[in-house]
Amino acid sequence: MVKIINVLEKFIEIISPQTACKREAWRQQYHELRNYDGGSNGRLNSAWRIHNESGENTDKAYRDIIRARARDLERNSDLARSVISAYRRNVIGRGFTLQAKTDNPEINEQLEKLWHEWNKAQNCDVTGTQSLNEMLRMAVQRKKVDGGILFHKCWTDGGILPFKLQALEVDELCANQVKPSTKGNKVVGGIEYNAYNKPVGYWISQYSIDGYEKTEPIFYPASEIIFLFSKERPSQCREMSDLAPTITRIRDCNEFITAVSVKERVAACLAVFIKKAIPSVSTFGRNDKTAGEIKTYAGKSLSPGMIMELNPGDEVQPVNPGNSGEDSTQFLKTQQRIIGAGQGLSYEATSRDMSETNYSSARQSGIEDELTYNEEIELIKDRLLSEIYESFVYACYLSGMVIMPNFISNKRNYTNHNFVASPKKWIDPLKEANANKTALETGQKTFQQISAEMGRDWKQQIDDMAAVSEYAKLKKVQIGGVTGGSEV
Repeated sequence: MVKIINVLEKFIEIISPQTACKREAWRQQYHELRNYDGGSNGRLNSAWRIHNESGENTDKAYRDIIRARARDLERNSDLARSVISAYRRNVIGRGFTLQAKTDNPEINEQLEKLWHEWNKAQNCDVTGTQSLNEMLRMAVQRKKVDGGILFHKCWTDGGILPFKLQALEVDELCANQVKPSTKGNKVVGGIEYNAYNKPVGYWISQYSIDGYEKTEPIFYPASEIIFLFSKERPSQCREMSDLAPTITRIRDCNEFITAVSVKERVAACLAVFIKKAIPSVSTFGRNDKTAGEIKTYAGKSLSPGMIMELNPGDEVQPVNPGNSGEDSTQFLKTQQRIIGAGQGLSYEATSRDMSETNYSSARQSGIEDELTYNEEIELIKDRLLSEIYESFVYACYLSGMVIMPNFISNKRNYTNHNFVASPKKWIDPLKEANANKTALETGQKTFQQISAEMGRDWKQQIDDMAAVSEYAKLKKVQIGGVTGGSEV
């Protein structure tokens, strides 16, 4: 049937080309009405040629170049740094507070004190140069720019516990490694997978301090490596820079700002061109020189009150480029809004410009931004901090720093914990305090929830309130606060 129709169409095309063109136009219109606009190959989408591939095939050809470009913007672009700094400030802030949740309060206290001590640079970092909070801030920045970061769990001496962390860049994954350590596995991008595509190990290239590769890659089991990155497709194997959707726009804005800056610098200077009417030297005709002494303007500059005679016929033409500074303001604001939106943030969060906001709009923007940050906070807590803490507890047990009876059979109890993120500052403390008071009185929130939002342990906060109240009674000082329904 299809062949018959094709023959018929050819016949019509030969007999009446005009009729054939009309039939083709109607046919295309009919298909356009039946299909998605986004799937159309019509005139508006004629240059949009794409195809589907697995996540790894899509990323691997562009991963390194996008990472290099993102790093260049990290070093040289204030717009890129504004996005990165917003994440560093709000995801990590002042760090996370550990709440050990074993069945034994004494063990909880010991673990929390040891954790606080272990967080120092000389105890948690094999290089001894970064505290845990500094390493976490670096992890957020490297994930935003590079797409991810690796941490090697090292069992070594030199601190209060035989356990430290070694930060590794994603560049150190040996992408050239193809031979797996175990038969039946496969290596993709320096990561070894089993039959279920679960990572079982990482091939890490070995570099000297100056960055040159010096030995063959070393295989580390997956239990020794923490790979922090965002997986957005089931077939994705490795990281991709979080800045990928916005790097071209950021670079365009940087180029625009540079052009406007140069133009404004020229506009701020008085510059002139000398238009010569008579050439200074003539090589044709009988006269090889013009009459009188010819003045040159090389090296001349303007000074206050100067009087200078020009050559006959010369004219002064000032250079006066147009001023585009005012026009660029709204353009850059729009671009920065788009860049921020591409990273899930509001314009105010990245630009720090609050001139067009009020309390309600700032509060709503803050709520939306908080949802974006919470995704990263969840990743840091669940994928990084929790695994670090479990290894920390093992180190406490193996070193004898904390006595935990029946640890092997009761590991889940001893590793039970929670991390409380650092509190955020309030836009209007009075309104926020009244809102919390109303929520507490009406049962919409518990004291535990409010304390967690403030980054505090609710039990510790009650203990602190009781201690302050008791000391105030001793000193006969009346203070505010809840004291069992009576004033102090």
